[in-house]
Amino acid sequence: MRFFGRKPKQRLRPLGESEAYHHSYGEAPRDVKIVKLEPRRPRYQQVLADGERMRQAFLQRLDKREKEE
Repeated sequence: MRFFGRKPKQRLRPLGESEAYHHSYGEAPRDVKIVKLEPRRPRYQQVLADGERMRQAFLQRLDKREKEE
């Protein structure tokens, strides 16, 4: 299929993924450094439960306020 009257280029061989990326974007910038991060620490169930209890208390206070108005 012709695109704007151009003939498709004949490739001598298919491009690999890394070669195609390099052709499209060039080299990676030298000021970017890939860093491996440590896994996140596990969350404590008590902290999550306290947060949920606080959220429920807040919702109850909001409901109570709406009933008074």
